[in-house]
Amino acid sequence: MTARTNWTRVSLVLVVGAVCVAFALSMSAQVQTKTSTAGHSAAIVTQVERGEVVYVSGNDVVIKMDDGTIRHFANVPETFKATVDGQQVGVHDLKPGMKLQRTITTTTIAKVITTVKSVTGKVWMVNPPNSVILTMDDGKNQQFKIPNNQKFSVDGKMVDAWGLKKGMTIAATKVVEEPVNVVSERRNVTGSSPPPPPPVDVPILIVVAVPAPTQVAQAPAELPKTGSSLPLIGLLGLLSLASSFGLRTVRKSR
Repeated sequence: MTARTNWTRVSLVLVVGAVCVAFALSMSAQVQTKTSTAGHSAAIVTQVERGEVVYVSGNDVVIKMDDGTIRHFANVPETFKATVDGQQVGVHDLKPGMKLQRTITTTTIAKVITTVKSVTGKVWMVNPPNSVILTMDDGKNQQFKIPNNQKFSVDGKMVDAWGLKKGMTIAATKVVEEPVNVVSERRNVTGSSPPPPPPVDVPILIVVAVPAPTQVAQAPAELPKTGSSLPLIGLLGLLSLASSFGLRTVRKSR
C-alpha cells in the first residue's frame, strides 16, 4: 500500500475530555450536531401566600396579606384564574372580602446538556499547531481551530498537529458538556367568598280583622219633652237681684 493511499485512508479521531476540536467558522451541512440532555435529582420549593381582597378596579387588585402588608397587583392578565368555592373565576369576578391563597411550586432540575459535533473532510492546508483547513464534501474549504497540545490518532500512532498532512481524510468530533439548571414554576390560586351578611330584623306585618264600628245614635236637636224652663228663669232672677244690689251700693256711696 503506497504512502499516498495510506494518507487518503487515514481516519483521524480526536479524543480529549469535553472538547475535541474547536470550530472557528460556521458549520456547513457536513458538520452534524447531536444534542442530548440528562437530568438529575429535582429540588422542589413550595411557597404559600394568603390574603384578603380589599379593592378591585378593572385589572388592578389590592390584597391585604396575612402579615398586614398591602400589596397592589397591577394589570392582572385576563388569563388569570382562581378556584373560589370550587368555581373558576377571573380577575373581574374578584370581590372585596374574598380570601385568596396562592401556592407557588418551584422545581429546579440540574441537567447536563451534551452537544456532539462531528465533521469529516480532507486536509487542504495545516497551520500547526493552531488550525487546519479542510475541504468539505461540497468542495468548500473551512478552517478549524485545534486545541493546544492536541494529539491525533493516525494509523494507531498518536501525533500532534504537525503530523497532519495535505490530502489526509480526517473525522473530527467536538463534545461539549454544559451543566444547566432548568427552573419551572407552577402557580395555583384558591379562595373562598366572604360569608353572607346576617339576616336583617324586619318587622312582620300582622293583619288583624277589625270588627265593623257600631252605629252611635245622634243627640236630638231639641230638648226632650220632659225638660223644663225653670232653670233658665231662676238664672234670670239671680242676675236681676245682683244688678239692683249693685245700683243701691252706688247711690249710697254718693
